[in-house]
Amino acid sequence: MEIPPQTASELRKLPRTDDLLEAARRAGLLDRMGHGPAVEGIREALEDLRREVLAGKPCPEIGAIEREIVARLGETARGSLRPVVNATGVVLHTNLGRAPLSEEAVRAMASAAPSYTNLEYDLGAGVRGDRYGHAEAALCRLTGAEAALVVNNNAAAVLLALTALTAGAAPPAEVLVSRGQLVEIGGGFRIPEVLERSGATLVEVGTTNRTYLSDYERAIGERVRILLHVHRSNFKLTGFVHDVALPELVELARARGRWVVDDLGSGTLLETGRFGLPEEPTVPSRIRAGADLVTFSGDKLLGGPQAGILAGRREAVERARRHPLLRALRVDKVTLAGLSATLAHYERGEAVERIPVWRAIARSPEACRARAEGWRAAAGTSGQRCQVVAGRSAVGGGSLPEATLPTALLALPGGEADARAARMRRCDPPVVARIDEDRVVLDPRTVLDGEDAAVVAAIRAAME
Repeated sequence: MEIPPQTASELRKLPRTDDLLEAARRAGLLDRMGHGPAVEGIREALEDLRREVLAGKPCPEIGAIEREIVARLGETARGSLRPVVNATGVVLHTNLGRAPLSEEAVRAMASAAPSYTNLEYDLGAGVRGDRYGHAEAALCRLTGAEAALVVNNNAAAVLLALTALTAGAAPPAEVLVSRGQLVEIGGGFRIPEVLERSGATLVEVGTTNRTYLSDYERAIGERVRILLHVHRSNFKLTGFVHDVALPELVELARARGRWVVDDLGSGTLLETGRFGLPEEPTVPSRIRAGADLVTFSGDKLLGGPQAGILAGRREAVERARRHPLLRALRVDKVTLAGLSATLAHYERGEAVERIPVWRAIARSPEACRARAEGWRAAAGTSGQRCQVVAGRSAVGGGSLPEATLPTALLALPGGEADARAARMRRCDPPVVARIDEDRVVLDPRTVLDGEDAAVVAAIRAAME
């Protein structure tokens, strides 16, 4: 394709890569990101400019090009994974990393990360130790379980439980599960798919909305090894519904010599009703009900780092501990350090005060309103057109479906909502809000202590 003379003239104004590389060096970016990534970023930016010129736009001045490319490289140098301010009101926001950690958990992880540790070393005996023993005692004390094991997430915990408890059975081993519990979890993963990877065969019992104990009784054949119970933590069934209670399932399994695995999903150690939320089954209550293994997450309502936990009867946990799959699912020293510090908050009776997830859930509507009013006042002229309005916060993270908490929101003026939200996300640190009826709204419930100045700066940027 022949390039028009005027366009060719504009293309010749584009600076050389070496000149822009020198500008990046003067800005200190080469030391931060390295020569190769800087060259790649400059070439991509120049290619973008070239396409714009070919589309008929004039070439910007050299100084403007340098400033734009240095700014782009600066963004790249920060890294793709960055801290953000969660002003959405979703406490366990999966896209934003779910549970923020307590100061004590962060310190424990930072202490373990840069040094050698006794991860698998018995300091007293001077011999190899148990990686999984560091959190087990606390988990047993807090849940009432005989034994416990930590892996890298709850899907891994379910996979390991099903694989270990069906190992050695005449193939194919079968697992019974109610049709009303065939849930899809985050990222599109489904319980039947996780079960399939264990090598066992899924046997569905009952119907979507009503499953009875007799459905399990009729389905228990010679190849059945596990009765699987899956807590519907991310959706609700209402109306003409019947479920088999876990104690009933356990009684049947004991009589028939089968295992019971309870996938609790977002396991909580605290009663949720005290915070004005629907009652969520606690891990201790499921252990008392007699499940052989209860699996749950460490990074949801527990409020710790990403992990999956298996707790229950010693024989069942030991089977999981001895299975070769465990090595592929194990956690590192940093995760164990953070989880142990999080569990210590529960043992000291300070979880609500020290764990950010529970501190957010426990925050009163009055406290949220006072904080929103404070943002409005601190934003000055930018805040004068904003309003403090009543709203609702969500727990999120696949926990307590449809359950919300009363809050107060700072609502920006209507119109230009997408543009304003985008300007807030370009702040440093980025502030992520939500859009409600073409208005950007910020919920104080999920903004951590010490982040108020960042929110006020983002409000001003959004209103420019």
